[in-house]
Amino acid sequence: MAKGKLGLNFQKVNHAKELAKGISDEVQDFVSGYSTVACERTLCRLMGIDGIDKNGVPLPNIVTDFVKEKGMLSDGILFVLGNAVLQTGLSPQQIAEKIAEGTLDITTLAMGDMKKAQQALQPYIEQSMARIKANRDRRENYIKTLGEGSKPYLYIIVATGNIYEDVVQAQAGARQGADIIAVIRTTGQSLLDYVPYGATTEGFGGTYATQENFRIMRKALDEVEQEVGRYIRLCNYCSGLCMPEIAVMGALEGLDVMLNDALYGILFRDINMQRTLIDQYFSRVINGFAGVIINTGEDNYLTTADAFDEAHTVLASDLINEQLAFAAGLPEQQMGLGHAFEMTPDLENGFLYELAQAQLIREIFPNAPLKYMPPTKFMTGNIFRGHIQDALFNSISIWTNQGIQLLGMMTEAIHTPFMSDRYLSIENAKYIFSNMKNIGDEVEFKEGGIIRQRAAKVLDDAIALLEKMQSEGLFSALEKGIFADIKRPRNGGKGLDGVFEKGEHYYNPFIDMMKGK
Repeated sequence: MAKGKLGLNFQKVNHAKELAKGISDEVQDFVSGYSTVACERTLCRLMGIDGIDKNGVPLPNIVTDFVKEKGMLSDGILFVLGNAVLQTGLSPQQIAEKIAEGTLDITTLAMGDMKKAQQALQPYIEQSMARIKANRDRRENYIKTLGEGSKPYLYIIVATGNIYEDVVQAQAGARQGADIIAVIRTTGQSLLDYVPYGATTEGFGGTYATQENFRIMRKALDEVEQEVGRYIRLCNYCSGLCMPEIAVMGALEGLDVMLNDALYGILFRDINMQRTLIDQYFSRVINGFAGVIINTGEDNYLTTADAFDEAHTVLASDLINEQLAFAAGLPEQQMGLGHAFEMTPDLENGFLYELAQAQLIREIFPNAPLKYMPPTKFMTGNIFRGHIQDALFNSISIWTNQGIQLLGMMTEAIHTPFMSDRYLSIENAKYIFSNMKNIGDEVEFKEGGIIRQRAAKVLDDAIALLEKMQSEGLFSALEKGIFADIKRPRNGGKGLDGVFEKGEHYYNPFIDMMKGK
């Protein structure tokens, strides 16, 4: 059974997807029995709890940590908070403020009727759901009335550290032709077990992801949309120790795209695999309901492992990430599965191998808005060669119908891009996307040729890897360094102390509601 331009055997593709589903199902069996402090803080935020105490500690942390220290978190924050609303008549925000002041201990209140306690939370549940849905409706209305850029979406990065300077650069990028603006998160934020509060004007290598910063940037892009006549999507990161929290803050403020991948955090930030896979599930449920496109981080594997030799690990990870996303209720149209143009320029016929890889990913995930990443590993500071590398990358993107094109910068490896650097990258992509628009419809790949043979081999190697992983499970595979040549221990890394097993009264209505059950 073969179809598509590569002549792939789709019985093999279906077998690979079944293997990936088996691996995902095992992860979900584990995830369903556990929660984390980040998930509980997310529920606090969904109850309307926001702000900080006199020491600058976020109130969701105050409430969750208080209940945890009292040994009552196993049944979940909503079990305790619902009872407190029922018994005191106060709102969740008022309760949080009193806990912060030290004037209320919700763990010592007499336990009332559980059903009535859940009913006491219902207005707050409905309010959050309505706000997130309104943001989704707002986006869809803008796209319907204003329109948006054609795919591949042109994706650029701003990262000054100062949200107000980011606004200037983001609006300039939109005027130059960008379709997605990503505000890069400041170095190290993924390792903070809390979300900073308010607008921020300092950051290293990026800007803090805060709810206020989200609001400021979304407002700024909505202003420039009217000027440029198309909808501009806003992207930020929810990977790290606060995945579901940042996901819900993005949903509440109308973000459109979020980097959402537990595997990235495990491999490149040494976040405990149990913690971040639990967090990932809830964060993806939220992203799914909010209509947010997730981006996964497979491209990063090729910065530490060889892009030619380890191409099959990217495909295997994409297949697993697809199934984990399905489990969270995400449709294919919101899966920005990641891959990258990262083979060494010295490789003979490297362009053909990159083309085979990109076409392979496209044919296996036909409905996903794939996120294609530019050359970084072999950018040297030679801006002229770098601009050519980016042009080859852009050529493959339009040829293989990628969804999200993170634009390469000729000054990669030199400095954070100037607005002029971004302009040249956008100009490069627009020229190639227009000039080669229908090349994918016109050119076929020779049977038995380099491109078809390479694609078939990568698929076979990915299946062999998935078969091995299915027998030992994802946790064991990560311990052995299957992805990116990086080994991580199941009980090591950051954040494990924030994981707990759910008790008999555990309550989180949002998962079923957001998944439409």
